[in-house]
Amino acid sequence: MSGSLFQPFAIEQFMSENEHAVKYHFAESGVHPLTYTELFELASIDTNSLFATLVDYPQVNGIQSLREKIATMYDGTTAENILVTIGASEANTLVAATMLNPGNNMVRFRPTYEQLSGNASNLGFEVRSVDMIESDDWALDTDALKQAVDDRTSIIHVVNPNNPTGRILSQSDRDAVIAAAASCGAWIVADEVYTGTERDSDEPTASFWGDYDRVIAINSMSKAYGLPGLRLGWLVAPMPVIEDCWRRHEYATIAATMFSMKLADAALGERAREKLRARARTLIRRGFETFTAALGEYPGVFSVAPPQASAMSFVKFDLPVKSDEFARRLLKEEDVLVIPGSRFGVEDHFRFSSALLEDHLEAGLSRFNRVVGRILAGQ
Repeated sequence: MSGSLFQPFAIEQFMSENEHAVKYHFAESGVHPLTYTELFELASIDTNSLFATLVDYPQVNGIQSLREKIATMYDGTTAENILVTIGASEANTLVAATMLNPGNNMVRFRPTYEQLSGNASNLGFEVRSVDMIESDDWALDTDALKQAVDDRTSIIHVVNPNNPTGRILSQSDRDAVIAAAASCGAWIVADEVYTGTERDSDEPTASFWGDYDRVIAINSMSKAYGLPGLRLGWLVAPMPVIEDCWRRHEYATIAATMFSMKLADAALGERAREKLRARARTLIRRGFETFTAALGEYPGVFSVAPPQASAMSFVKFDLPVKSDEFARRLLKEEDVLVIPGSRFGVEDHFRFSSALLEDHLEAGLSRFNRVVGRILAGQ
């Protein structure tokens, strides 16, 4: 709308305009999704019982058994600390609407997934950015963080593991985030959707929950579990925060679907959950090796800090084009989709997801390198 202060969500706008017509989709940040058949088999779902479920409104804050399973993943919680949402996206939107009051600001780290901060900005709140240090494998700039917060800071937003870099905060960086929040009474809002996608370890990344008394943890079924089509997420918070978010949830969506809740309930059983995470780690580890081997065909052109978690790599390139033009040419010439770094506020980079089926990944990378070769040849 002309004159509007509304800013579109640049990353998701790029995705939604391009992803469903492309053959080689390397812009998604999760692992290759399962089919329903694969999920039913892996989680031992009784389909007769599932299909006998009424197509009715579910419990608005999430069915009891699902919230109880989620609570087992967070020390010191009960089902009453859980609100089930339509993906982590709704959780982020609810938090922005609930936890910011007139005069507040929030702090984010950059590059990052800007859903929470974009919502805050569109609601009229000041968003302060702290750039992470690329030369130190995207470590946190703790001095800049100290300078960014003040007594009006209500939220420090952390995506851990990070999107798009795959960086897991070190213990010293975690301590710095907690200290900064404690210094001004801010809430730490921790988007933890990539927990369980670790590349170098089978141990899930520790949640911020339990490390500080003002934490809101957000997660979903989309990334580590390979079930993005369920559109099922949750937030974990002290009960007063859950109550406040729940009231806004009733305005926004009322509830996730009964079908999604039932499937998530089965998938988050302990055995099924571990199988899904193991599948994700296998795809991530194998895909990253294939991806970096393909990048090596052009020595000196690409560099990447190896992601500690997630299906993504945030790659720096040395080519005579900017990131938008590089992404445009990949799409137009070879039907390959990547996210340009400009969408994260970082030029001369792109985000690439490689946790895919091997044959498809290799075929797409061959096309990717054809475009690189043409650019280097001045074509």
